[in-house]
Amino acid sequence: MTTFKVGYLIGSLAKGSINRKLATALTLVAPEHLTFTEIPIKDLPLYSYDYDADYPPTAKAFKDAIASVDAVLFVTPEYNRSIPGALKNAIDWASRPYGKNSFTRKPSAVIGTSPGAIGTAVGQQHLRSVLGFCNSPQMNAPEAYIQFTPGLITDEGEVTNESTAEFLKNYMAEFHQFIVRVYTALPRDA
Repeated sequence: MTTFKVGYLIGSLAKGSINRKLATALTLVAPEHLTFTEIPIKDLPLYSYDYDADYPPTAKAFKDAIASVDAVLFVTPEYNRSIPGALKNAIDWASRPYGKNSFTRKPSAVIGTSPGAIGTAVGQQHLRSVLGFCNSPQMNAPEAYIQFTPGLITDEGEVTNESTAEFLKNYMAEFHQFIVRVYTALPRDA
């Protein structure tokens, strides 16, 4: 079976982010046919089309990192019922200049955690809208809005609640199958 390289973006810049803990947990429960690399967003300058002719080195490295993976997993909090500004900025860098969108036909999935009861539902819908415009095929189900409670995920990525651990394992198995389906329908060399 083919192994797919998944790049993951964490929408929060905070070192102690609960979404960082969730990302670690996801990499630990994923099927063996997925490998992971974090694609950091914290050092990107604010995007402006003034850079389109000559990307700064950090932005070029970021765009190249997105282009080099088989799929992208977004693990993000919700800020003011939307996505964090840093994440939107990163997406802008990867999708520009016009005609050089690194997300085109690249499978993606969205997940997030929050202390709130609805998790990151509204922010995820905004992100899905952006990814739709970026022509990134999205795993639409299962949806994953994780309510974070103290101790749910350790700093090492261990999920302490059995039903949550099983849900996350299933989510990642579904993501793997989604990637397979996308590349069956949309071969990379087509």
